[in-house]
Amino acid sequence: MAKIKAGIIGAGIGKYHIEGYMAHKNAEVVALCDLNEDVLAQVGTAYGVSKLYTDYKEMLEADIDCVSVCVPNKFHPPITIDCLTAGKHVLCEKPLARTAKEGQKMVDAAEAAGKTLMIQFNNRFRPEAQVLKGYADDGTFGDIYFARCGWIRRNGIPGWGGWFTSKEVAGGGPLIDLAVHMLDLTMWLMGNPVPEICMASTWSVFGPKMEALGPWGTPNKKGTFDVEDMAVGMIKFEGGKTVLLEASWASRIKREWVYSTLMGTQAGASLERVFAIDGVDDSAIDSLEIFTQEQGQPIDRVVKLEPEAAMGRHSAVMHFVDSLISGKQPISPGTDGLRIMKILDAMYRSAETGKAVAIK
Repeated sequence: MAKIKAGIIGAGIGKYHIEGYMAHKNAEVVALCDLNEDVLAQVGTAYGVSKLYTDYKEMLEADIDCVSVCVPNKFHPPITIDCLTAGKHVLCEKPLARTAKEGQKMVDAAEAAGKTLMIQFNNRFRPEAQVLKGYADDGTFGDIYFARCGWIRRNGIPGWGGWFTSKEVAGGGPLIDLAVHMLDLTMWLMGNPVPEICMASTWSVFGPKMEALGPWGTPNKKGTFDVEDMAVGMIKFEGGKTVLLEASWASRIKREWVYSTLMGTQAGASLERVFAIDGVDDSAIDSLEIFTQEQGQPIDRVVKLEPEAAMGRHSAVMHFVDSLISGKQPISPGTDGLRIMKILDAMYRSAETGKAVAIK
């Protein structure tokens, strides 16, 4: 079988994509693009990629089958659409775009080109999430009617003054950066129910004062911080299913906490990642517990799993390659990313208006 030839646009988080392709026996990375020539040369040398570009449109002329788009949110739509139009399959980092309107254009472009558009919702591919999905699909929980999920940090504002803190480039703060992960994961575990209405609040308390910064990037005092640093909301779905969601880059809490808690008619579950040190992955402890009832008594089961340093990123890329080889739709298609964007759009509108907003 001829190997799937991949190109990477964005050498930052794109390194995880390179490693994912390299781990698949039927894939190879043949081209890499980044605007920063020094980073481009460094990453290219480190991973043995010889075809290096600073213009992604030139890279699209190379002999490649698919592209990983690993750039700031603002550039997801134009680059993804160009790749699809050029006949390449696309694996796009989350979120799909800054807004649902932009995301719809990406999904439409994939359909028109007859190419695969997958969103890098890597948390679905973490070992504990895969096990939990298996329980959900085999009916262990019965009907999951309620869930709480979130990603909250104590000191975790990324790259203050850079693209993360610019609404023009990122589209928003932790709601679009962190919550998108846990909302997608939780909805996937619930069987992707159809969202109907939401209500949300956002705050910007510490960011404007340049407080509670995370260990990522170098602060740019001349830059912009015009996004929220915390958001909470409630989403109601068809049939009455409900999710409570919270996300923060900065909040006066004990430590960083990533979680999804499910409550079903037969059993419940808690998936957590608790950090001993804010923003340091090596300090995190993952846990998965199942809560049920047997012979009238409450039973708690702790599921032991081997940790995965890449947090599902490598596995997601490998699944993308498998989907291209098999011709089957990936488990996180562009349409799933669009569904999430419609919810986030409605949550931002609710926060602005102070009213419940229908999700369309």
